[in-house]
Amino acid sequence: MNKKWTAMLLLPALAFGILQGGAQTANAASTGKIVSSVSFRTQPNTGSSVMRYLKAGETVQILEQVNSYWYKVKASDGASGYVSSQAQYISVSGSSSSGGSSSSSGSTGTIVNSVSFRTQPDTGSSVIRYLKGGEKVQILEKVNNYWYKVKASDGTVGYVSSQSQYITVGGSSSGGSGSSGNSGSGTTSSAAAKVIAAGKKYLGTPYEYGSDRSNTKTFDCSDFVRQAFKDALGITLPSSSRTQADYVKGKGNTTTNWRDLKPGDIMFFMDYKGTAASNYTGINKSKQTISHCGIYLGNGQILHTYSKESGGVKIDSIAGKHWEYRFVFGGSAL
Repeated sequence: MNKKWTAMLLLPALAFGILQGGAQTANAASTGKIVSSVSFRTQPNTGSSVMRYLKAGETVQILEQVNSYWYKVKASDGASGYVSSQAQYISVSGSSSSGGSSSSSGSTGTIVNSVSFRTQPDTGSSVIRYLKGGEKVQILEKVNNYWYKVKASDGTVGYVSSQSQYITVGGSSSGGSGSSGNSGSGTTSSAAAKVIAAGKKYLGTPYEYGSDRSNTKTFDCSDFVRQAFKDALGITLPSSSRTQADYVKGKGNTTTNWRDLKPGDIMFFMDYKGTAASNYTGINKSKQTISHCGIYLGNGQILHTYSKESGGVKIDSIAGKHWEYRFVFGGSAL
């Protein structure tokens, strides 16, 4: 009887081990190249600790694709951890996050908003040109969750983001990744990447309301955003969150849905009313005064500073937090 029960107990464990082993080796031996600076975390979630930031150009070994959003990787120093699988952060050679697919081959795509038409399915590749809203393209292949290989009307073949904010296929949503806060993953510009990298240099810099704009010893929210753009691109934005909001509005490309933002966009918020969504019910946000701003990183995260107690310049998750409920609008300052 003891042997029988032992065997019965071992079977599920063996099955689990086999399944686990399959998941771990699915992308074994693949190499990933970091496209833009990304958090290297202890666990596959944005609430876990950041070991360090992997820099653009670093090469990592893909140990496992945990799910649609995370890779387990080994860095050049031998440390193992987790990074976002979004194409704006990592390019994987020899494989893709979901495998190539020809299911959309032969379909017609309509460009929704201007989008980069690239030489490779990688945000680090060259831009052939920008496809305009309304243009028709032939879908040749769905490369992975983030890219389509397409043929433009002039016969040129290249790659575009599969995000539904940029392309619809056959009169329906393109079926790009629907994970929250990953919008714009296919069109992170080099300018936006520079702004993000410049901002991350100041992680941990103390907060001070009304900080001195002539040095970088402390920041308030708008001073931090201003400094990141100044360091990265030599652009001097207005000095307050309200005037920065006016500046971005003047550019004419804003959204009230933070999930539609692109990395490098500036986010603007109303006053804090509480941590629950119900605290903001019935409020006409368009009438609210802007009191905070930060830089959208993609992957559902914001880079900003707002209090001494919080530790100065830091990265926060947006979804399900008061940042989501307080968000008024956002857009590009470029």
